[in-house]
Amino acid sequence: MGTMTNQTLPWQAETWSQVMQMRERFPHAVLLHGPEGIGKTRFAEQLAQALLCESPLPDGHACGHCLACGWFAQYAHPDYRRVRPESLEDASAVDDAGAETAKAAKAEKGASREIRIEQIRSLANFINVSTHRSGRRVVLLYPAEALNAIAANALLKTLEEPPPATVFLMVSHNIDRLLPTIVSRCRKVPLTMPGAAQALAWLKEQGVGDGESWLAEQGGAPLSALTQSQAGSREAVETLLAHLAKPAAEAALKTADQLQKSPPAEVTAWLQRWLYDVFSVKFSGKIRYYPKHRREIDALAMRADPIKLLAVLKSMNERRAIADHPLSPKLFIEDMLLDYSTVFA
Repeated sequence: MGTMTNQTLPWQAETWSQVMQMRERFPHAVLLHGPEGIGKTRFAEQLAQALLCESPLPDGHACGHCLACGWFAQYAHPDYRRVRPESLEDASAVDDAGAETAKAAKAEKGASREIRIEQIRSLANFINVSTHRSGRRVVLLYPAEALNAIAANALLKTLEEPPPATVFLMVSHNIDRLLPTIVSRCRKVPLTMPGAAQALAWLKEQGVGDGESWLAEQGGAPLSALTQSQAGSREAVETLLAHLAKPAAEAALKTADQLQKSPPAEVTAWLQRWLYDVFSVKFSGKIRYYPKHRREIDALAMRADPIKLLAVLKSMNERRAIADHPLSPKLFIEDMLLDYSTVFA
């Protein structure tokens, strides 16, 4: 990853200033929460570096040049620890967007997707020795909802009796999935989705073409949009959308065949969003993910059987849970497409 950029994402500048006002008496635990794919983990890494930096800039950002910053850039700072599921250990990306892709790759190797008790226990030695640079110790933990029950309880004990000079930075995509007792021990800092214009301008700066489509498909989350745009061409998405626009049971097999190289979790997510749009148009006239396909979705919404539509939407949630390692990706996708066609039969 090399040196970290000390530029906050444009939509997070205000939150950064607010957090920096706490710098002198920094809380022992901060919970950064908000939608996935907006750069919360990146913000947390910058905050960790800033808290460890030995000559921070006037705006509170890390200088990037001191000894502490040098160590931090190499992930070698003796007073810094990251705690995350094993399945994320390959993710060199420091944002919540790249996480998904890395997660899928690692999950196939059977890496754990939970934060386990051993990981929390191993912090004990780190927390109980004096700091190397007589400053703070920082623990970054993400995503917090990956803590399994035993690990969450162990962490709670630490938060209830906070060790001196130690800051826990936690990142959560879904605060409702955390133990309320953990949430209550943290200073909550919400990070919000940027406005569409700001997100598009940023994607353009990153060299993303057709930013509108990528952004809409990722529900407005710019870092997810960036990751998806870099992950591959639009070919697979367009193959699927062409099939969904004209659902036919007999074409399901051919489409599944064309998509079998795509990660099933991604295909599931694309289909789930499309179904959500059909549902939303049918019941409220609004479209969110695929505005370019408004005409096809309007026509499908008129034909959709409401009871079957709800049933398929519900089954998609169940499929999402197993989409990372189906026995046969091709059969998994085909089955999903056949299920989809029943909505319009």
